[in-house]
Amino acid sequence: MDSKTLREKFLKFFEGKGHKIIPSASLIPTETVELSGTQKVLFTTAGMHPLIPYLLGEDHPAGKRLTNVQKSLRTDDIDEVGDATHHTFFEMLGNWSLGDYWKKEAIGWSWEFLTQELGLDKEKLAVSVFGGDKDAPFDSQSYEIWQSLGITESRIAHLSKKDNWWGPVGNSGPCGPDTEMFYWVGEGAAPEKFDPEDNNWVEIWNDVFMQYNKKADGSFEELQQKNVDTGMGLERALAVINGKKSNYETDLFEEIYQKIESLTTTSEVRYIRVIADHLRAATFLIAAGVQPGNSDRGYVLRRLIRRAIRSAHRSGIKAGFTGEIVQLIIVKMSDVYPELKEQEKNILQTLADEETRFREPINWLEQYRQDLIAAKEQGFIKKIGQIPILEKEKASGEYIFENYQTYGVPPDLAEDVIQELGLEFDRAGFERVSKEHQEKSRSGSAGMFKGGLADHSETVTKYHTATHLLHQALRDVLGPEVFQRGSNITSERLRFDFSYKQKMTAEEIQRVEDLINDKIKQNLTVDHLILNLEEAKKMNAIGLFGEKYAEKVSVYGIGPGLKLDPAALDQRDRAGYYSLEFCGGPHVDSTNEIGGIKIEKEEAISAGIRRIRAVLK
Repeated sequence: MDSKTLREKFLKFFEGKGHKIIPSASLIPTETVELSGTQKVLFTTAGMHPLIPYLLGEDHPAGKRLTNVQKSLRTDDIDEVGDATHHTFFEMLGNWSLGDYWKKEAIGWSWEFLTQELGLDKEKLAVSVFGGDKDAPFDSQSYEIWQSLGITESRIAHLSKKDNWWGPVGNSGPCGPDTEMFYWVGEGAAPEKFDPEDNNWVEIWNDVFMQYNKKADGSFEELQQKNVDTGMGLERALAVINGKKSNYETDLFEEIYQKIESLTTTSEVRYIRVIADHLRAATFLIAAGVQPGNSDRGYVLRRLIRRAIRSAHRSGIKAGFTGEIVQLIIVKMSDVYPELKEQEKNILQTLADEETRFREPINWLEQYRQDLIAAKEQGFIKKIGQIPILEKEKASGEYIFENYQTYGVPPDLAEDVIQELGLEFDRAGFERVSKEHQEKSRSGSAGMFKGGLADHSETVTKYHTATHLLHQALRDVLGPEVFQRGSNITSERLRFDFSYKQKMTAEEIQRVEDLINDKIKQNLTVDHLILNLEEAKKMNAIGLFGEKYAEKVSVYGIGPGLKLDPAALDQRDRAGYYSLEFCGGPHVDSTNEIGGIKIEKEEAISAGIRRIRAVLK
């Protein structure tokens, strides 16, 4: 079975169970997916992230049963990439119940899809359930459902929160037990007893039951709206279905892998896999509007590209290789994700620029590796001033920082070299001289930051509504090429990232601020509309760059407060609204509640992306 068939089978199956197919959200989360105050992610890491407002009780335009294939990106396991199953970018097949069906239906349909639609051998399936603890009881309901479907007791593992519990991501919020499905990929018949520690049992699906709310005091209470959130990794499932030992043997990677291998002189499997994975992730990130930089998303993208280039360098691949590989990725994936073809020129140029920019740092990395080997084997010590490269099997953090300052070598890539040679990294020394940079590196490497809305408070709601006015004011002053690329809102300030290629003048900043405050003083009404996507587009509602929307969309309009039937809206002037934008909330009822806005700072954060910081007056 190929990837296209598996995607189609999954969506068709759940559509037949009353689910509406929704499009994949962007890899770049919007503030509206972070309403719980617990999500702290740079990227969309799972299908549930774009649905957070609806998991918390808001009505989804498409209804209570949803399914899709979601683009996802995670970097917390980046050091594992190179094995058979781990990736940074991946696709997640998922289905959701927003307060509708519960465990019996979710588990039953998972079993039906695996055994009937995919034809997997029932004798090679095993599951795990939450075993219970002081906070929540043993998930006897899931256990009994699996038994009723024919799973024997010896094939059902009772595991702890570490293995069979989802959330909350922060200190409080929705959470609950999950049940995971495993398939035997080892030689011969599957053992009668399921051992979760045996790597021949590969996890292929996870059903999460958001059953509880963890309160700030650490106690748990039953949620009023109980949700189901399931996730099946396309890459891993495809390998299992086809009897492959590695995800890189599936149609998603096969041609790409073979091309990379043909360019190498070493055929080192791990390096080839890193190149394939990281360039695929970089391709999707650039298509989503991310540009390489030194912080946040730009830093993660730059690290992915540079890890791929270093792996190529170690494999004997000549410079200028990224274009060949990425064109294969675009050909393979653009039928499902057409934005890749649309952004092909930008993707290729960005990667070529990064290859050129990394030439000097990569030469330093290779020299650093040789110096460490010499220092380790022969007692050779190289210094910058009084800073030695190695002392007692510990690589100097100060030395790495100084070379970062000189050559721009990311410290985590230097640390990769240290770990490859079995040496210890002097992190304390590194932190002592580069604490601020080290914090950026950590947040970037893990793909984490405090994004979107900090909470649902009155102040944060005011800031959120103000971002809509800011977005439109920027377009009015700077031109229609301006689009939002991200935001970060707390109770102290708002940050708003937007596309624009040059520094704003003081006059432009003042005009934007005056325009926003003028609209606030006009006491414009904030209306919430649920529209067909085509209606919203005809009204020129603003969407996010790279975002895909469902047939029914949530739109907020800030204007005189026209209460008209959508069919009667004047499409020429956006129904009289000053701002009309795709969004999930929350918002104030009228603009005078905001009070006023003061722009404190405008700066560049990466090529073609600017950032504004503003506060309430």
